[in-house]
Amino acid sequence: MPILSVIVPVYNSEKGLKRCLDSILNQKNDDIEVILVDDGSNDSSANIIQQYMTQFAQIVYYTKEHTGVADTRNYGMSKAKGEYILFVDSDDYIDTNLLKRLEYFIEKKIDVIKFKIARVNEGGEIQEKIKGAIFDTVSGEEAFKRLYSSDELLDSPCVYLFRREYIEKNKFQFKVGTYHEDFGLVPIIVIHADTVVSLDYYAYFYVQSKDSITRNNNYEKTIQKMRDSLTQYDTMLKKIKSLSLGKLAEENIKIFYTNAILQKLRELKPKEQREYIREIRKRGMIRNIKIRDGKQFLKRIILNISIKSYLKLTKKV
Repeated sequence: MPILSVIVPVYNSEKGLKRCLDSILNQKNDDIEVILVDDGSNDSSANIIQQYMTQFAQIVYYTKEHTGVADTRNYGMSKAKGEYILFVDSDDYIDTNLLKRLEYFIEKKIDVIKFKIARVNEGGEIQEKIKGAIFDTVSGEEAFKRLYSSDELLDSPCVYLFRREYIEKNKFQFKVGTYHEDFGLVPIIVIHADTVVSLDYYAYFYVQSKDSITRNNNYEKTIQKMRDSLTQYDTMLKKIKSLSLGKLAEENIKIFYTNAILQKLRELKPKEQREYIREIRKRGMIRNIKIRDGKQFLKRIILNISIKSYLKLTKKV
C-alpha cells in the first residue's frame, strides 16, 4: 500500500499539466500513487498523460464524462489506496520535498496534516504567501478555533493531507453539482478530526493565470456561487447535528460560514445583494456573529442597518 494517493482532476489542463506532474512524480519519497481523473477533456491532456505513463508506473489513469471537479475528486477518492490523500489541481504544483517533509506526521497517523500555500504567477514567482496559525497536534475543534479567523484558505482541500481511513470511516464526499464544494466539506473534515497539525511549511503553489482571472469575471457564475454558498451553509447545519461538537466549536464553524458568506456581498450588484441579504436574514445568520471582538460587533450592527450601509462600512472593517 502506498503512503500517499495524489488525486489530480484533469480538465483541459494541457497548459500546466506537465509542471504539475513533474512536481508530484519527482518527490524525494516515491512511495506514492498518482490518480489522474480526466473529466472529459477535449485538448491534448490525454496525450500528455499517456507520455508520462510510459515513464512512471505510479500513475493510475481514469477517464469519465464531464461532471465537474466535485464528482471528479469523489471518483479519485473511491480509487485511492494510499494511507493519506492529497488533492492537487492540475494547473498548480507542489514542493518536491512534500512527502519527505511530512513523513514524521504520517507515521503518527494524524488525521489532518495542514501545510501552507503560496500564490505564484505563471512563471513560478511568488506573489503572496498565505499566513495562518501554526501548531502541533491538537483536536479538530481546537484546530478549527485557531484556523478559522486566521487562514483565508482554510476550506481549500489542497493544503492538507487527509488520512484515508478517517475520510472513508466518515463517508466524507464533496457535494456534486454546486460551486463552493470545498467550502461545504473541508471545514467539517477539520473540525471533526481527532488530531490535526498545522505546519509552517509552504508546500503548495497556487498559480494565478490570466485564464483564471477571466473565468472569475463571469457574473452569472458569481450569482450561482452566491446561491450555492447558502446551500453549503444549510448542509453544514444538518451535518454538525451528527458530529456532537462542543458549544464553542459549533459557534466557531457557524461564525466561519457566516463571515465567508457576508464577504460575498461585495461581489454582487444591488438586485442580487437584496436577494442575498434576504436569504441571510431568513436563516437568522445574524445570531452567528458572536460579540468577541470589535469587528464582529460592527458586522452585527451593520447587518441590521441596510445593504448599502453594510457595503460601505465593511470596507473599513
